Amino acid sequence: MQRRQFLTLLGGAVAISPLATRAQDALRMRRIGMLSGVGRDAPDAQLRYAAFLERLQQLGWTNGQNVRVEARWSAGDAKLARQYAAELIALGPDVMVTTGSLSTETVVQSTTSVPIVFAVVLDPVGGGLVKSLSRPGGNATGFMMFEYSLSAKWPELLKQIAPTMTRAAVLRDTQSTAAVGQFAVIQSVASSVGVEMIPISLGDAANIEREIETFARSSNGGLIVTAGTSTIIHRDLINMLALRHKLPAVYPERSFVTTGGLLSYGPSYIDQYRRAASYVDRILKGEKPADLPVQAPTKYELVVNLKTAKAVGVLIPPPLLGSADDVVE
Repeated sequence: MQRRQFLTLLGGAVAISPLATRAQDALRMRRIGMLSGVGRDAPDAQLRYAAFLERLQQLGWTNGQNVRVEARWSAGDAKLARQYAAELIALGPDVMVTTGSLSTETVVQSTTSVPIVFAVVLDPVGGGLVKSLSRPGGNATGFMMFEYSLSAKWPELLKQIAPTMTRAAVLRDTQSTAAVGQFAVIQSVASSVGVEMIPISLGDAANIEREIETFARSSNGGLIVTAGTSTIIHRDLINMLALRHKLPAVYPERSFVTTGGLLSYGPSYIDQYRRAASYVDRILKGEKPADLPVQAPTKYELVVNLKTAKAVGVLIPPPLLGSADDVVE
């Protein structure tokens, strides 16, 4: 081959190589690792996962075709979370998706190189997951559960459904730094609603049962359940105790109400899973977590269980019932 022809061919190869690389990259199967903080069979867990996959597909990523999603479910178990985080990172994912504070903290501690998109996380700055909401700065970003100011709504709602209430037990997970922020906001509105706030630190099931039974011995009481891993783990027990002692209760999210709780107000977790998929799409297309701001919820929902209201002996005011996003009958 003559030197001129060789150089011409070489130049052509160099010219098309970026295009070829991009084409190969576009055809490459991408891998997403997902570590959920709840159990596979937890209420709404599969609905949230389906919403994530649906939104991915709308953005051009179909599970099993051009992307493979490997999901694990830790069910609030710290040991399982560490095990699954190690398994998923060993698979070499292009991006990790985490839901809940425990699973997110575990994965952030396990890798500084794999991009992480989190959802349903309390206080990502206070928890050391990101440097700031606007500029995360590291390999993680995502969607926070809610801003602490939301907690002020729970005493107000509880007072609406139980006007004679004068005392409220505030169930909180003291192992979470976010418990302090939530209780501070709840306490700040106590005088305005005329309710004494009594904190109850969550421990094991026996401790929860003992504390609630002691609280319920006095009249005109209610429950406020704050957001946290421990309240999720003991959701069924808390619901059962509230019903047994006929305590009107307000919860931070809908799964408490669909499993027998009275009323919840909080962000739509399904919406957060869908929004997490949009960040995964942007990262797979080349953007960096450090440049994607952590976002607060944009969709909140009020859910009421009328069957439980009847069993507890409270009447949901018609205006409040009319504003509910979902009613369980």
